[in-house]
Amino acid sequence: MSDHISIRPFNKPFLVIAHRGASYDTPENTMSAFKLAHQMGAEMIELDVQLSKDGVPVVFHDSTLDKKSSGSGIVSFYTVRDLKQLDVGSWFSSRFKGEKIPLLEEVLEWAKNKILLNIEIKPGAVEEKPGRGIEEKVIELAESYNMKNSVLISSFHYLALKRLKEIAPDLTTGLLYYKKTSNGLSPSELLKLYRADFFHCSRREIKKSWVEELRQTNHPFLIYTVNRPRQMRKFIRMGAFGIFSDKPDLLKEIKEKTE
Repeated sequence: MSDHISIRPFNKPFLVIAHRGASYDTPENTMSAFKLAHQMGAEMIELDVQLSKDGVPVVFHDSTLDKKSSGSGIVSFYTVRDLKQLDVGSWFSSRFKGEKIPLLEEVLEWAKNKILLNIEIKPGAVEEKPGRGIEEKVIELAESYNMKNSVLISSFHYLALKRLKEIAPDLTTGLLYYKKTSNGLSPSELLKLYRADFFHCSRREIKKSWVEELRQTNHPFLIYTVNRPRQMRKFIRMGAFGIFSDKPDLLKEIKEKTE
């Protein structure tokens, strides 16, 4: 095996992406979810990252702990030591009791030479003033594990995407479409303005005119979150570069039958 798996060049015509891991069968954003997604044949894992109180990138989707952990309150108000005491598996099933919040570093260490990652930076983790923020820390971690070419970093926060490219121009980034902050700009206009490489949007938002525009500008598009076979087939045939699904095993099966 080579020393790293690379997103570029685009040597795969389509990516099976596990949304927060195999989140239909396991608690999302946990090592159990990531490991099962890999076993199921996913080619990329999407995960969510924000900072702890002491400035460490941790993997957790919600801004608060209440729904999907044994804790309560805002994630960024807790240190890593505090967060590591929490159970993030029991809310899903007693079989996952004792599951812990992963650090981004732990996920990178596990994923190296194994699988591509889509690291989504949560908007609430982005500071208005640049400095030693989450963008720098995520890039430094990816570089330290020689995985800069194996990660796609995305965000709904367009300023974060701009900063990522300023820090690391060769980094692959994905713009998560958010209508309220897009000021009526088209996908290709947004990608040019924020120097992003991929366009991500929900299955409800994608338009045929956007697909044609992105094809003409040679920008790949990715669709989330798709769990039904009919919709999977639809977006594969539409030309999506990848689909995010809670059921990567099903998506892999549909992909193979659709090709």
